[in-house]
Amino acid sequence: MKKSTFITTITFTFIMLLSVNVNAQKFAKLDKSPMDAASFPSSYKIAEKTVKVVYSRPQLNGRSLESLAPNGKQWRTGANEAAEITFYKDTDVAGTVIKSGTYTLSTIPGKTEWTFIFSTDLNVWGTYFYNEANDVARVKGNVTKSDDSLDAFSIAFDDGGSMHLGWGNARVALPMNVK
Repeated sequence: MKKSTFITTITFTFIMLLSVNVNAQKFAKLDKSPMDAASFPSSYKIAEKTVKVVYSRPQLNGRSLESLAPNGKQWRTGANEAAEITFYKDTDVAGTVIKSGTYTLSTIPGKTEWTFIFSTDLNVWGTYFYNEANDVARVKGNVTKSDDSLDAFSIAFDDGGSMHLGWGNARVALPMNVK
């Protein structure tokens, strides 16, 4: 093999390896609706949780809550993938017992109450593949209004284990009791 051919081959191989390595180092940009999780008990010092919800946090950014989560229409309860809720123990949710397990959580917003839908459909994007036949439970949560507006959709649990959703001035409470 000629020396010039050998150098060309080595140079070409080196450039190819370098370009593959450079592409492997690219990371996705930050998500505009970052993923978050809320659990009960909410203290990080308590390892044994009874419920955990994983969801994405859309922002109002000057838009109205009703334009992003319209009253009377099923909503994914967050952004991107459907929110997933895991009950580590059988739990009474607003008077309906839900067995331990992982479910998708979607909602139907309303002016005075929201309907919470727990489904066995997992790993789905939004509510596009929703199948009512896979519902485990539908329960209602009461809506109140707050003077404080939340730009980012948020879920939290109170000290009693009830789940609270907040976005804009809307606050929705869903009572929960571990069985």
